[in-house]
Amino acid sequence: MTVHLPPLPPTPGDGYRPGGRNLVDIIEAEHRELLELVGEATAAGTSPPRREEVLDVFTAVLVRHLSGEEQYLFPAARHAVPGAGERIDRAIAGDAGLLAAARDLPDGGLPDLVEELRRHVDGVNALLGPLRAAASEEELIRLGNRLEIAEEAAPTRPHPGNPHTPPWNRIVDPAVGVVDKVRDAVSGRHTHRSDL
Repeated sequence: MTVHLPPLPPTPGDGYRPGGRNLVDIIEAEHRELLELVGEATAAGTSPPRREEVLDVFTAVLVRHLSGEEQYLFPAARHAVPGAGERIDRAIAGDAGLLAAARDLPDGGLPDLVEELRRHVDGVNALLGPLRAAASEEELIRLGNRLEIAEEAAPTRPHPGNPHTPPWNRIVDPAVGVVDKVRDAVSGRHTHRSDL
């Protein structure tokens, strides 16, 4: 294998193709969704109550997305893409800024967040092409499956102080995610695009 994968069960052998979407396709789709949500939130005709609902969903989608990237995309790219370490370190540092901007949304931090999001998308997209070239389709699908599982367990609220690299983020994020999901259920907060 060309990409370092987390511990996974062995595959049945030649010709096996796991089910699911590949990691690169998932990340690209999530970037589009995040940009669409922030676009809707900043549109001139959006009412304040609708803007608040959209920003709640945006924040939850963003936090889950960043958690998944940090758990699976960045370690895979660090291993498979020569010279990517410095770019990944910058992306991880930028993620902390993005989470802080998302946390400050109630205080009018939307312009900062839009700029941070665009930087994030550009930086991560620069890693996706080289990763796709370095990894097999099977590896990308298996990573995509792990990413989706991690995102389901991830927090839904910004926690910039949480660990951003394995193994600690793989331990802390699911635990914090449970607490966030309880808070969301109690408050009736929307956390998925389908909730809108």
